[in-house]
Formats: sequence, structure tokens, C-alpha cells
Amino acid sequence: MWAPTPTVPSSPYSPAPRKLGFLERLRIGWQLTKVSLGVLRKEKGLILLPFLSLLITGAVWILFFITIFFLTAPSDVFGFWLFYVGLAIVYFVTFFVSIYFNAAVMGAAMIRLNGGDPTISDGLKVARQNIRRIAGWALVTATVGLILRAIAERFGFIGRIIAGAFGAAWGIITYLVVPVLIFEKIGPWAAVKRSGSLLRQTWGEAAGGYLSLGGIIVLLALPALLVPLLGFALGGVVGLAIGLGIAVVYWLILGLVGSAAQSILVTALYRYATTGKLGFGFPENLFAARYPSGR
Repeated sequence: MWAPTPTVPSSPYSPAPRKLGFLERLRIGWQLTKVSLGVLRKEKGLILLPFLSLLITGAVWILFFITIFFLTAPSDVFGFWLFYVGLAIVYFVTFFVSIYFNAAVMGAAMIRLNGGDPTISDGLKVARQNIRRIAGWALVTATVGLILRAIAERFGFIGRIIAGAFGAAWGIITYLVVPVLIFEKIGPWAAVKRSGSLLRQTWGEAAGGYLSLGGIIVLLALPALLVPLLGFALGGVVGLAIGLGIAVVYWLILGLVGSAAQSILVTALYRYATTGKLGFGFPENLFAARYPSGR
């Protein structure tokens, strides 16, 4: 099992690490995006994992709404409590499934970044080995999600602003929690603290990677907007419907690719933050200019 290389404490006689400029951080973030896409090109089967996550969570939500629709009434007190108890369970299952399959992608990605040749089974093995930590983190994230939902519903417009701001901050702080959980074998709250610490060191690189990957996905998604228009021009309403269907399938596939690439990007960023190495064909001494004495 891979473990992060510990940071070497600097001595009074070692040169101080050079601070990277914002543009340099963004450049490294773009390189991390290329690393992530390179891994995905080599391991195309990883797209199957977010697809399984989507299928399972979709089925759970459909079952939840069908159950609520047939078993409860809006004015029924029992139905009210049943709705929120069921919602809590669905939140937990949704987060657990999503985190589990993200962890599987990250496990396989780390093997590839370290020069190995992983299979989907290797990634799933990493997730299974960390199932208790994943369940603990899913419980934390589900609880936070329910609290934010309650604030948004209880306090109206102001509540939605508060919930949105806190949710965004929570998402940033916990950006690296999953790789920390599965590779460092620590608990959820320690992982949140560790994630925040790593992100403070690599905020520019994280922003560069996130924005560049998001930009690529958006650019790839835009051409599909023309397909329904072309279908309408060629076949009227029927052509429009066919074009919309093609566009939706394309966007779904692109979303799965983006999800897998995002999980790989988080893994690459974590590896970079803990070792200073990009991996997958990039020079390992790229970070040496910032840490002349090593890490």
C-alpha cells in the first residue's frame, strides 16, 4: 500500500523553500490536469466506477420518492417524520456510495501514478480496505448536508445564503479528505484538518487544476448544443427529439469522464502535496526549485 513521503523538517542551515508565484501555481495545476487525463487515457475502465455510483444512487433516490409518494400524506405528522428519517438514510447511502467509488478510482489512480498497472479490482480493493473510514466520512458529510438543508429551509433567503457560503467553504476545506482517509488511514475529523493543511500549501495548484479541467469539460460539452438544432433543421420535431437524446447521452458520458478525471486530479494533487512529484511522465525534480533541500 502506498504511503505519502513524510515532509523533511527544514534545519537552520537548509535554504528556505521558495514561494511559488500565482501563475506558476496555475501552471502546475494545468500540468496536474494533464497528468489526470493521461491516467484516464491509460485506464479508461475507471469510467465504469462513477457509472455504477450513478446507477446505485439514482435507484436509491427513485425508491425513496416512490415510497414517500405512496406511503405518506403531506399533512400527516407520521409522514413528515418518515420523510426526514428516510431523507437522512438516503443522504447517507448517497454519500457512502459516491465516496466508495471515488475511493476506488483514487486507489487505482495512485497505483498508476506510482508506475503500476492497476485494474478496477485493485481500486475496489482499496475502497473495501477503507470501508469503515468511508462510512464514517459519509456519516459526517450526510449530517452536514442535512444541517445545511435545514438552515436553508428554516431561514428562507438568508438561510440559503448562509447554507451556500458554508457549503462552499466546507467543500474547499474537505477537497482532499478522501485521499487522506484512504492513504493515511486516519479518522474523518483528523482528515479534515489534514486536508485543510495540504490545501493551504497547494491552493493555487488546486485552483489551476480544478479550473482547467472544468474548462475542458465545458468546451467539450458546448458542441452538443448544436445537435438538437441540426436535428430540428433536418427532421423537424422528430429530429429535435432525436438530437436532444443524442446530446443527453453525450453529456452523460462526458459527465462520467469528468467525474473520473476529477477523482484522479484530486489524487494527483494529493500526491503532489505530500511528495512534490507530478508523476506519469513529468520530471520528478519539478518541485526542487521550491524545496532545494528535498522534502
